[in-house]
Amino acid sequence: MVAHLLRLKLTLLRNGLRRSPWQLVGMAFGGLYALGLVGALVLALVLLRQEDSELAQTAVVLGGSAAILGWGIIPVVASAADLTLDPSRFTTSAIPMRQLLAGLALGGLIGIPGLATALVALATVWTWSRGVFPGLAALVGAALGVLSCIVLSKVVTTATASLAASRRFKDVSAIAFMVPLVLMGPIVAGVSRGISASAGFLPELARTLAWTPLGAAWSLGGDIAAGRPGDAAAKLLVALATLAGLAWCWKVLLERALVNPPYAGSGSRKGGKMGLFGLLPATPAGAVTARSLTYWLRDPRYAGSLVVIPLLPILLLFQGSQSGDYGSLAFTAPLAAFLLAWSISADVSYDNTAFALHLATGVRGVDDRLGRALACLAFALPVVLIFAVGHPVFTGGWEGLPGQLGLSLGILFTGLGLSSVVSARYTVAVPLPGDSPFKKPPGSVGQTMAVQFAGMGILALLVLPEVALLIAQGVTGNPLFGWVNLAVGLMLGLALFGAGVRLGGRWLDARGPELLAQLTVNR
Repeated sequence: MVAHLLRLKLTLLRNGLRRSPWQLVGMAFGGLYALGLVGALVLALVLLRQEDSELAQTAVVLGGSAAILGWGIIPVVASAADLTLDPSRFTTSAIPMRQLLAGLALGGLIGIPGLATALVALATVWTWSRGVFPGLAALVGAALGVLSCIVLSKVVTTATASLAASRRFKDVSAIAFMVPLVLMGPIVAGVSRGISASAGFLPELARTLAWTPLGAAWSLGGDIAAGRPGDAAAKLLVALATLAGLAWCWKVLLERALVNPPYAGSGSRKGGKMGLFGLLPATPAGAVTARSLTYWLRDPRYAGSLVVIPLLPILLLFQGSQSGDYGSLAFTAPLAAFLLAWSISADVSYDNTAFALHLATGVRGVDDRLGRALACLAFALPVVLIFAVGHPVFTGGWEGLPGQLGLSLGILFTGLGLSSVVSARYTVAVPLPGDSPFKKPPGSVGQTMAVQFAGMGILALLVLPEVALLIAQGVTGNPLFGWVNLAVGLMLGLALFGAGVRLGGRWLDARGPELLAQLTVNR
């Protein structure tokens, strides 16, 4: 039965790759990224073999403890990323519990995260191959550590299954998880400075973690190499007890989950309130605007874009603090304008089968395009204006404000017009309604990148006049170029906005049924 579950996992993965060539391309991108990261870590562990035993022990224990913590935390917000062997699917199957546990645990190794963790863990064997017994102890520790990672992730996902089934939990956790991802640079830099300032503290921390469930398994090879077999034996018992305890907890939680599967029901809600539909004009474009704004406020796939925008100034301020030059803050408004304008380029794809509502009601394409663009413009325009004014407030360079406004408004309006055309012509594989923003069909990365890069190139060509005027102002120092840029950016941007809405509307009228058919394929 265990072998059957593993074959089932491999078959599901293989069938997923056969859906389209983009599936294989996306898997290749993920594999190359993981290969680079794993290669760097393996190389570091290989080089540690020549270093002092205390340094090697500190690095291995701290790294292994971080891996176990990561496997326990990340699945809480990314548990929907891989449901090929979702335990709830075995509710009606009479599989013995031991075999089910073993099959699901070993199935967790099939995939990029599991394979990457296993390869890095095996590299610790080379780190401690300073003798036969240290190498064997490191091999035992690596096996226990990897199994602890997998089983801990299963315990966490099974324990939070009912919570994760809640739509509100999915929304909040997915959006909150994006914040540290966006701020990864400042976080890593801060942690690095803290480690450099307290390098003497790390060995003591590693020695402490080595006696805890987090680091016990990873310390076996180092203890044997240092001539401490008694400590290694005690820590082996800690590692075995940890794995046994996690397995028991998982067994209990899984038994309950199979009897009472999580239910994601929705509560009752009183009717009579039209919300944004009652505030906006009762026209086709107004109705589409209200619907799109509701998506922006309540759908985490849209709200995730809004979370990134306020963090842009923080990232650019951090970059300026590293170099002492805060000139990069000038890119805050143009970059925010691009991100917000381009965010509706996959609007129809996010609709999924709900796009049939637009076709069934006979909404004109131009009204559909205009409504979606106005919904984005409702908050994008204030954000871009605030960011554009914030740069001279911080730096005192008010003479560059007109040029910055011209470029930012030009990118915003031109980008909205271009996005209106792109979303009427192309669909991409995006997370389904109700899914985590991180859950994407394998292979969608390649297709998305192709559309994104092509669109960025076209947008760069369309805003060349604003860019040229801004460069001319910077070279000559003549503020007149900035005022001209403001007028050009506003007028040219609005003209291209209107042209994009009309062209996208005509394409939508002509290709509406084909778009709906493509959306059903992307499910």
